[in-house]
Amino acid sequence: MSKKTEIAAYSRRAFLRSAATVGAAAMAAPAFAQSALDDLINAPRRGNWDDQFDAAASGTANAAVSNNPILGNGAVPNIQQAISRYQQIVSGGGWPTVQSAQKLQIGVSDPAVQALRQRLMVAGDLPRSAGMSNSFDSYVDSAVKRFQARHGLPADGVLGDYSLKAMNVPATTRLGQLNTNLIRLQTMSGDLGRRYVMVNIPAAYIEAVEDGRVALRHTAVVGRASRPTHILNSKIYEVILNPYWTAPRSIVEKDIVPLMQKDPTYLSRNNIRLFDAQGQEVSPETVDWHAPKAPNLMFRQDPGKINAMASTKINFHNPNNEYMHDTPQQGLFNKLMRFESSGCVRVQNVRDLTTWILKDTPGWSRQQIEKVINARVNTPIKLAVELPVYFVYITAWSADDGVVQFRDDIYNMDGASELALQTTAGQEQPAGSFSTEEDALPQ
Repeated sequence: MSKKTEIAAYSRRAFLRSAATVGAAAMAAPAFAQSALDDLINAPRRGNWDDQFDAAASGTANAAVSNNPILGNGAVPNIQQAISRYQQIVSGGGWPTVQSAQKLQIGVSDPAVQALRQRLMVAGDLPRSAGMSNSFDSYVDSAVKRFQARHGLPADGVLGDYSLKAMNVPATTRLGQLNTNLIRLQTMSGDLGRRYVMVNIPAAYIEAVEDGRVALRHTAVVGRASRPTHILNSKIYEVILNPYWTAPRSIVEKDIVPLMQKDPTYLSRNNIRLFDAQGQEVSPETVDWHAPKAPNLMFRQDPGKINAMASTKINFHNPNNEYMHDTPQQGLFNKLMRFESSGCVRVQNVRDLTTWILKDTPGWSRQQIEKVINARVNTPIKLAVELPVYFVYITAWSADDGVVQFRDDIYNMDGASELALQTTAGQEQPAGSFSTEEDALPQ
């Protein structure tokens, strides 16, 4: 074994030993927890960069990813264990506030990094063996990435505004958040089914769960605060490939009619056709677009790439006219704040989810699904067996591995103003833009 390999192996072993030490400390008696900050302050001090650089440490953000579902048999005991750990953290004085005049990231040397190290050690993101110094080294970089991953933030290792705000939420508030979500998880602790879909609204992501394990995870866009996605237990009964999109009356009046007044080709360019009450198609040229009232017609967009729901619509029983669907605006899934719809849920890589949903419906392999989508023919598919779907509001949870996850309280349901973090500020749509869940209508 080369010297370099020996060093890397030793670094990994040291990290695992120190991680185990942190885990053991989290479960220790409150008397020990009370001296946690003193122990950290008196930890070995690091004086130079070479002692602390280990490229292998940079991958620990992946440790925050688990195939354990948020719901299920382990959900309640896992969060109860997290509550016990955070009770000890609170009884030990919590964690320090991190403040800095400059953006903290790898390569920076700043006195604030000492408080950052303490904060990360108390929560278990940074091993105590990393020691104390002003240097934002690779160990701190790795720990910040792990912290960010646990809080649903981009794991870039840079302590920007959102990461700093999440880091400075008091331990007492995080403990309260865990207790609030314990109650929510207890209400979902029954038999959820062998296969089900779970939409976690504040996390803006979807789990497809099979036999107690996460088979698929999907990034989602959910309802903004003024038009929230509803919490519900339901069943998926239908998938529509190449769906039609019918414009709500509000969009017809506020958006489409003014657009037609400016550009008479708007409807034809966007494959939107008009139908009367008898189902007969009406030519746009026969409509007076400057009349006092919008025409009493159905505005229906044909299937295709520019359709507001793109390739797929997933229907489930609910009284709110909500559904899951594809979108032509794939860039929305790259945004940090994905709370922009009016209740419906947009799904990234929706064809993967569709294939999984239709697994028990004969004749609908991935190949057949793609063939139908490419044909641009509207095709409703009834599921052979309706599939449970759960829309939940879980802002804190823990997996079997003990990694505790937190998310913003986007609808202000957790009872603490610090948890909202103001990260949804500015998400309201400006006047004149489309204001329903199908706001992807081309302009």
